[in-house]
Amino acid sequence: MKISKSWLQDYVDLNGLTDEQISEAITFLGFEVEGIEHTGAPQMTNVVVGEVLTRDQHPNADRLSICAVAVGEANGGTKRIVCGAQNYQVGDRVPVALIGAVLPGDFKIKPSKIRGEASEGMMCSGKELQIGDDHSGLMILTDRPEIGTPINDALPAGDVVFDIEITPNRPDCQSHLGVARELAAWFRLELRYPSTDLPAATTARPDLLKSLRVDAPEDCPLYTATAITGVKVGPSPAWMQQRLTAIGIRPINNLVDIGNYVMLEYGQPMHAFDARKLAGQSIVVRRATEGETLVTLDEKERTLTPDMLVIADVEKSIVVAGIMGGENSGVADDTTDLVLEVAAFRRQSVRATSRQLGLSSDSSYRFERGIDVHSIPEATRRALALVVKYAGGQICGETLRVGSDVPWEREITVAPSWVNARLGFEISDDDQRSALEALDLLIVREDEDDAGVNWTVRIPSWRTDLDRPIDLVEEILRVHGTAKIPAVTVTGPGLLMEDNPVAQYNRAASAYLIGQNFNECVTYTLRSKVDVTSWIGADATDPLGLANPFVEDQSHLRPSLIGGLLDSLRLNQARGNAVTGFFETGRVFIPNDKGVQECAAVGFIIAENATAAWTKREPADFYTAKRMVETLANQAGVDLSRQPHLATDDAAATGWQAGQHTLQGNMAYGWTARYGLLDLTHLKALDVSGKVYAGVFAILPERLGKGGKRSRFQPFSSQPAALRDVAVVVDETEAAGDVLKSLTKLARSATGKGFELEAVNLFDVYQGKGLPEGKKSLAFSLSFRAPDRTLKDDEVNKTFATVLEQIAAKTAYQVRS
Repeated sequence: MKISKSWLQDYVDLNGLTDEQISEAITFLGFEVEGIEHTGAPQMTNVVVGEVLTRDQHPNADRLSICAVAVGEANGGTKRIVCGAQNYQVGDRVPVALIGAVLPGDFKIKPSKIRGEASEGMMCSGKELQIGDDHSGLMILTDRPEIGTPINDALPAGDVVFDIEITPNRPDCQSHLGVARELAAWFRLELRYPSTDLPAATTARPDLLKSLRVDAPEDCPLYTATAITGVKVGPSPAWMQQRLTAIGIRPINNLVDIGNYVMLEYGQPMHAFDARKLAGQSIVVRRATEGETLVTLDEKERTLTPDMLVIADVEKSIVVAGIMGGENSGVADDTTDLVLEVAAFRRQSVRATSRQLGLSSDSSYRFERGIDVHSIPEATRRALALVVKYAGGQICGETLRVGSDVPWEREITVAPSWVNARLGFEISDDDQRSALEALDLLIVREDEDDAGVNWTVRIPSWRTDLDRPIDLVEEILRVHGTAKIPAVTVTGPGLLMEDNPVAQYNRAASAYLIGQNFNECVTYTLRSKVDVTSWIGADATDPLGLANPFVEDQSHLRPSLIGGLLDSLRLNQARGNAVTGFFETGRVFIPNDKGVQECAAVGFIIAENATAAWTKREPADFYTAKRMVETLANQAGVDLSRQPHLATDDAAATGWQAGQHTLQGNMAYGWTARYGLLDLTHLKALDVSGKVYAGVFAILPERLGKGGKRSRFQPFSSQPAALRDVAVVVDETEAAGDVLKSLTKLARSATGKGFELEAVNLFDVYQGKGLPEGKKSLAFSLSFRAPDRTLKDDEVNKTFATVLEQIAAKTAYQVRS
């Protein structure tokens, strides 16, 4: 929000304070100053007020004139100037840049000849002086300052504008009066309120507004309307135009400008109707009908729905409530009677309508964040006083009012000793009292008990953000000054990150994947419903949905990290970055029969690299993803090698390629894992090119460190291994992992004392000629080793023979000779 310094001066005396001091105060009060702008004309030398004495046609150009311009005796008397503008007459006073002047943009004025005629300077437009955008003609000085006056003395003084970011919890500071109240508290200055004196109302035109009705009181708790007759539309006063222009509001006319001015002064939006355009001289606050349309002041036709609140007359809607008026009711140049609306609208209703229509305004900005309904009478009187003063007219009768502002009663009890205990340092009772009273937080009662004094503080209606004792601690500290917090050595127990299993696991997983040439990402926890459906199916998305999402694409908690990683991949592919590996550690939310369980998770994706390179590397595949997920699970104490590897055709999870990913475990064990190829159709819809393999491992935080021990490094044996190979014929549907697990169990039970089975590895799969239909051959290598000696063939052969016997006796496998 832009705040004018000269405007603030109406309410608090800032003389003697520099712009930097004011900016620093605003910052310490809790608001960010995003910039400081200086308005008005820059300092210029040799630019003075001149008067056009004569204007003759240029002999060599139809659109040029040769003028005699008086610039004052001290500046050489009269100058001969060639000019191309058309909007001036003899007798007009205009800015004149003399020889030697340097205009904004480093434009130097030199003696010149224009189409063969000498010119001794230049008459200037507002844009050339950098005090306006009009370049179509000269700047006419209508207040006729003295000839020869330096232009900076003749033009209005510039202003200083602070661009402030107002936090959402402080709607009271969405106005100049609100910011002035804060600065008055900081500098301990008196706060001056605007004059709201009104002339006595008349009953000359009671027919201008006959009735007022509110059909949707839940969305409009208070609506007031005042009729005024005999107004004259024209320009607003220069001082008002200058203030509005300084903060980026274009002046329109006195009635519209007064509404904007009071809104920016009090933070209370208001709207003026042309009374003659109100059918039936009535106002109805109601919901729109299905398909109802309204052309708003931005000249766009809006289609309304029944959940939108409108202001209407007896025939039609005339305003989208709290957002923007319609063309069919606005003030025109010939308006003589008007109705001034000042109301309160439920902010949720205004916010929903604004988003649905894609329409926002200064009014909707304030209604969405909340207004002080108790300031409506004062803001109304201020606006009426300005209308009567600068547009004339008479107020017709009393203000019509529907609804009420519920009496404001809020008090908070706090003890000065309790404040100091929360702050961690001492602020005297007098200084605490001073800080509160500077903010109009008045102490209305003092009680005393064994612990000391207790203050009961009355909260003003504009401070809706204050409702707990701790809020007053913050207010006292804000105004006392955070810069006054004494420097001390902070001591306290430290929490080592190694003590946190989740942090420890995330660090280990990150270190592993970074070592595998992956790039770490951090993405949003909230995802769109479409994305969430891709990973768990539509039926499971409801438990993850937010009740009131701010934006449509962040409406659900994420059940997987893959969606966010694909967003990063798409962005890098679009930018031509040859990055193929991304990973993220973070929280995911998995719905099941126990509700929604929050898990610590790590996910990664590996994309094809389409960039030409002088060396070819082995491309990633299903087994690459499988190996990495097994390693990540092992770091959490979960041994996936002991779990079944089951390809699944989960039709609900359309983000995965059917039959190409593996589901390991489930949340009944406190963890889950998936890996494999992502669905190519899904990737194409996301504008992601090429194949992408992915993996994700999620585990309940309390399960970390309790499920099993991580694999540790074992030193290599210096003794040779003894290898024996065996091939078994099994059903073609039999999983190789299941066969390997069975052989490992049999071989370990058959291994003699003094040595052990070190590993069983699959090295060949055969299916075809020589094997029965529906069968396949799996060949395994069994590795035996003793830690302290070389094994003898006899003892290894004896163990291997036992293994073959066990295969024949205890399994359905057929040993292939």
